[in-house]
Amino acid sequence: MKHTHTHSPTTISPSGTALLSAPAGGPWSVEDILADGEEQDRVPLQKLQLLGESEELRDLLLNPHLRQLLLTVDQAEDKNSLMKKYMQEPLFVEFADCCLRIVEPPEKENILPE
Repeated sequence: MKHTHTHSPTTISPSGTALLSAPAGGPWSVEDILADGEEQDRVPLQKLQLLGESEELRDLLLNPHLRQLLLTVDQAEDKNSLMKKYMQEPLFVEFADCCLRIVEPPEKENILPE
């Protein structure tokens, strides 16, 4: 019997956090998320957990318009072109910038190591 892999949709809880359901076959793996050649885009789990601890990000996720944008991207067949379109939306850019500041904090300038 051949096992087909299906992904469950992402839902956003009332508190504004994304809830991912594991596929029917078991827990998520990196291979479920990353395609070949995307290895350099991987964010360590510890940094991803910081997203859930961010008050700024939680506040942004309370916005129903942003939540709808995120659900639309999650369910889209052509995520790349939709992301390009949404990166023109100030609210989506604010969300993306917030996420990046959390997982890749800007380096302190003009500070010499001791």
